[in-house]
Amino acid sequence: MTYRTTLDLLFKMHKFVPNYKCDFQKNLISIIGGLGAGTSFLMADILGLYKIPQLTYGSFPPEESDSKQVSTFYRMVPNELHQYIGIISLLKHFGWTWVGLFAPDDAKGEYFINILEPMLSQNGICSAFTQRVPQLVHYDDLGKISDIALNMYVPFTDNKTTTFIIYGESLMIIWLRAIIFLRDPANEEDISFRKVWILTAQIDFILMGFHKTWGLQLFHGAISFTIHSQNLLNFTEFLQSIKHSQSQGDGFFKDFWEQAFDCFLPNPNVPMNANDICTGEERLQSLPGPLFEMCMTGHSYSIYKAVNVVAHALHDFYSSRSRQRTMGGSQILELWDLQPWQLHPIFHSISFNNAAGETVSFTDNREMRGGFDIMNMVTFPNKSFIRMKIGWVNPNALDGKEFIIHEDMIVWHNGFNQVIPISVCNDYCCPGNQKKKKEGEKFCCYDCVPCPEGKISNRNDMENCFRCPEDQYPNQNKNGCIPKIISFLSYEEPLGISLASVALTFSLITILVLGMFIQQKNTPIVKANNWDLTCTLLVSLLLCFLSSLLFLGKPGKVTCLLRQPTFGIVFSVAISCVLAKTITVVVAFMATKPGSSMRKWVGKRLTSVIVLPCSLTQAGICTVWLMTSPPFSNPDMHSVTNEILLQCNEGSTTLFYCVLGYMGFLAIASFIVAFKARKLPDSFNEAKFITFSMLLFCSVWLTFVPTYLSTKGKSMVVVEIFSILSSSAGLLGCIFAPKCYIIVLRPELNSREQLIRRKK
Repeated sequence: MTYRTTLDLLFKMHKFVPNYKCDFQKNLISIIGGLGAGTSFLMADILGLYKIPQLTYGSFPPEESDSKQVSTFYRMVPNELHQYIGIISLLKHFGWTWVGLFAPDDAKGEYFINILEPMLSQNGICSAFTQRVPQLVHYDDLGKISDIALNMYVPFTDNKTTTFIIYGESLMIIWLRAIIFLRDPANEEDISFRKVWILTAQIDFILMGFHKTWGLQLFHGAISFTIHSQNLLNFTEFLQSIKHSQSQGDGFFKDFWEQAFDCFLPNPNVPMNANDICTGEERLQSLPGPLFEMCMTGHSYSIYKAVNVVAHALHDFYSSRSRQRTMGGSQILELWDLQPWQLHPIFHSISFNNAAGETVSFTDNREMRGGFDIMNMVTFPNKSFIRMKIGWVNPNALDGKEFIIHEDMIVWHNGFNQVIPISVCNDYCCPGNQKKKKEGEKFCCYDCVPCPEGKISNRNDMENCFRCPEDQYPNQNKNGCIPKIISFLSYEEPLGISLASVALTFSLITILVLGMFIQQKNTPIVKANNWDLTCTLLVSLLLCFLSSLLFLGKPGKVTCLLRQPTFGIVFSVAISCVLAKTITVVVAFMATKPGSSMRKWVGKRLTSVIVLPCSLTQAGICTVWLMTSPPFSNPDMHSVTNEILLQCNEGSTTLFYCVLGYMGFLAIASFIVAFKARKLPDSFNEAKFITFSMLLFCSVWLTFVPTYLSTKGKSMVVVEIFSILSSSAGLLGCIFAPKCYIIVLRPELNSREQLIRRKK
């Protein structure tokens, strides 16, 4: 029928002879139409042979026209791919990830499914179902529609699928409305049957015949993509002025008028009831929207632009080909004989502003530049409706404005109570949880599992939980981060105050002992214990107590650099003094034997040979440590969940343990020598006291190493301070307490007779 009608248009005047024009017939220079892709391409098969421009105003898949390679085919609408991108953007904007697809059961529907479904998957959206709507029967065939309705009604009952995407042409709405109405007429007013309908540009809301009684309340709140349009000046007034008397020569007008107003136009040759005859007072503005829309629709605007394109092309052609000549004193315009193919170069380069102020031009693919409007359908009880513009899709817009949607303007289906609908396979995963795929189901269907320890999620439906920044930690619900507390052993807290007080107390005691020994410098008990060595030991013990204060307070560059080397050196001096004391006792007893060669070592010479090398060796180790890999301040973000541990990094762990190991070596050497000399006969023999002090010292530091390694932060600092204070206090108490006892409480024992007395 399309082929024959097209040939009639080209060659039929009084008789039809293909490829011949009989009698007088004007040239056909262009065709505007048709709406559907099938009709348009069938027409193009004929029109393309004669190079006649064809301007279509319907939106259909671009690949179909590209595959035809028809150079005479122009589309007055944008590329339909922009519409698909707009649908994806709309779904993502509202978070609809579980949608149903309806498409006609033909090549166009198959193309739509094949293009859209991969785009959905790439954007994290799943199709709950894909329903092909048969196009084999006419919409007036109620019996066949009822049979199809029984088979197709199931997808509509899926409560999880709130959003339906409808692709097709105008009859698709009639089909869907018929399927739902015939299956369950109560759904017209049933608010539980609430859906969001997303309609493509080819679909119009039309009702014909018995469908007029059904209404369109079911589609209240629908969102439709329409070809961009603009209101034109005086267009509404033009529609209001149309009367049925203008139907002469228009074969479609009579059918439309009679069907829209339920009356018959007067016909002298056909007898009819006077009540059925149209009165002539009918006006288009009285018709509800489904029968006739008074506004400029996308298709109407495309036709308007097509007429403008042809008119401007003719004007440009005649302007460039006209010539003037004078005849009888007047100027006339002689026109060249126009052939349709001569318009194509003009169409390719045409560009003008229409009455709405918009630029009209084609792309290189012979598509009209522009985009799509997004409309919201609002129905009324009288079966009329209006469409409100709520956004647009325009690929030529500035960055960030290619897709615009004003969700506050949208009127949703009454069943949603103006709350934005949700269309997902399952409930959202709340913050604090992450998605876990369900085996055997689409990726949009998932379970929700709590975030693993140490991670959070702060938005709905997060694929994976993530860790907080280093200076924060997860809250109890794992949906937010809390700043970590900066932790270090300060002077202000009770534990810091206690340790500082103990260190200062022992320092004061050491000073008192030193003062006492200075006062009793010339007494036998002080002389017998080597005055210089005793003073050196007391001063080093004083520095040991004070060195513990370096471990208190906020770790800084200087304190971290000094604390461990200072502690190591002063302790080495103290233990060296203890070792020298012990060896001095042994040498002194050996020197009392007749002819002993050890007499030359008794005195300051021996102590200097022991204390200085032992102390300088430790100082050398610390110097190498400070020069190669010195300690530094290093906040520990990870050891404790809710704290940032401000602590000193030892730099070279090997050299740190070398310092401790050397101290241990000196302590063990002192212990062994003192243990051997513990039974030497003398009232003031220190060996037994040194033995006990070294035993205490070694016990403390042997316990220190595993405890130090197993603690972190403040606890680690407390362990080291406690070890320094306890070991220093052990040396002070074990070595000097007996002497202080004699000096203060038993002064009678502090005599030369007691010094030379021997045990029996």
